[in-house]
Amino acid sequence: MKIVSWNVNGIRAVHNKGLFTSFIDAVQPDILCLQETKAEQHQSEVDLSDYEEYWNSATKKGYSGTAIFSKIEPINVYNNIPEEIAEAYGLADDGYGHPNEEGRVIAAEFEDFFVVTVYTPNSKDDLSRLTLRHKQWDPAFLAYIKELEKVKPVIFCGDLNVAHTEEDLANPKQNVGEHGFTDEEREGLDEVIKAGFVDTFRHLTPKGKGFYTWWSHFAQSRARNVGWRIDYFFISKKLLPRLKKAEILPDVMGSDHCPVVIELK
Repeated sequence: MKIVSWNVNGIRAVHNKGLFTSFIDAVQPDILCLQETKAEQHQSEVDLSDYEEYWNSATKKGYSGTAIFSKIEPINVYNNIPEEIAEAYGLADDGYGHPNEEGRVIAAEFEDFFVVTVYTPNSKDDLSRLTLRHKQWDPAFLAYIKELEKVKPVIFCGDLNVAHTEEDLANPKQNVGEHGFTDEEREGLDEVIKAGFVDTFRHLTPKGKGFYTWWSHFAQSRARNVGWRIDYFFISKKLLPRLKKAEILPDVMGSDHCPVVIELK
């Protein structure tokens, strides 16, 4: 079982470069999770005959959005954080929009587990969305996956818009307190780990710098590998015996993010 997650930063742009279907053909994931699709399904012009497609597009055109492509038909598919959880944690329009209307979450239920893909709100350069993220989004999303886990184990993946530790970005000292590396954002991942979910890449590669999934367009950052690891796969501890591989695919082009992949026995 191979599951891939990729922030494509516009599925139409990647597809028009001829880089999307060639990647799928080469890697052959059983389940493909996408973030920042920036399109509705009918706009994508992507036709993968071996896959069922499930989309959650933002109400705002050309913005955000997630999708799951699966060779295995799910039992159920759910879009967004459930309303009762969203309300309990005060998720609301913060001036940028309502985060539960931005196509940020899809959960697909399979026989043995849930697969959830998420595109976590960016706290913005001026940290103007940090409070929403720290106080509402992160705890609401964690509450949701904990509810799912009561039913069966959870695999969740996506662009979480945070580097967890100093080893997860090339220049930690210069970025302390900047968006993507604030104490509040990092605390969100601490809480995920405290809740029993496992960062698959760091489970298999506990130490080491240079493993990044996103690079700025500035100053040839990707060519110099001056990046951030902000795209993740987390799994319930019950699934650890089945975890065979967790990899980053930095050579796959087409987006400012690269895909990440896990394989399960």
